[in-house]
Amino acid sequence: MRIAQKKQALLENIRNHGSLLVAFSGGVDSTLLAVLAHDVLGDRSRCVLLDSPVVPRSAVEQAQQIAHDLGLTFDIITVPLMDDDEFRQNPEDRCYRCKKISAGYFRQRAAGLGLVNIADGMNISDTGEHRPGLRASDEEGILHPFIETGCTKQDIREIARERDLPVWQKPSAACLSSRIPYGDPITKEKLRMIENAEEFLAKQGFSPLRIRLHGTIARIEVHKEDMGRILDQQDAITAMLRSLGFTYITLDLEGYRSGSMDEVLK
Repeated sequence: MRIAQKKQALLENIRNHGSLLVAFSGGVDSTLLAVLAHDVLGDRSRCVLLDSPVVPRSAVEQAQQIAHDLGLTFDIITVPLMDDDEFRQNPEDRCYRCKKISAGYFRQRAAGLGLVNIADGMNISDTGEHRPGLRASDEEGILHPFIETGCTKQDIREIARERDLPVWQKPSAACLSSRIPYGDPITKEKLRMIENAEEFLAKQGFSPLRIRLHGTIARIEVHKEDMGRILDQQDAITAMLRSLGFTYITLDLEGYRSGSMDEVLK
């Protein structure tokens, strides 16, 4: 199916759902879905970001700005995710627990707005990865219009580019808890260390990047072509990360890859 056909199928899918609350993050997937829902459904759509300590402050600010620039009706709901003992224990199905909790907040907000359906930006490319959150969303009745219409990540980027969305090339992101190995408890202190370290490196022009936290060891993931720049700045990077609480600073020679913490599950 060509991109034009997939886009048409997507618009029909959204129209057929009648009303949508879109789980919004400001990434290319949820932004495209929110824009198309607004185009098709008007005030029968709304986008909502769930905020918690696992979401970087910069991501919240960017999402607010994107929604404003695109004329989207946008809400932020604070979720006390860190109050949940099971989530903090960081099991292999951590995302399952998070999505279960999130669904309750989305459902409550949708009901208050009179919106029948809740949808997220999950797509076909996500289905081949370790995604316990997808199973939880399915159980909670969350819709996946991109999956329903066979859209891959590349399809989404292409449609977003044609729609002239400024986020069409935005790198994929994941919550800060994904930087902590399964079984290591999640704490607010660890999340802030990771967030501040990634923010520092992002300001140096590194993107995409991840700081994986192993005890007090920082494992830096950047594209292989960026490794030379990391080494050129090693003194400044080491000093900054040590000031944040890291003891040892390492560079992952395999480079950046999404979901590297899941490699232990294979």
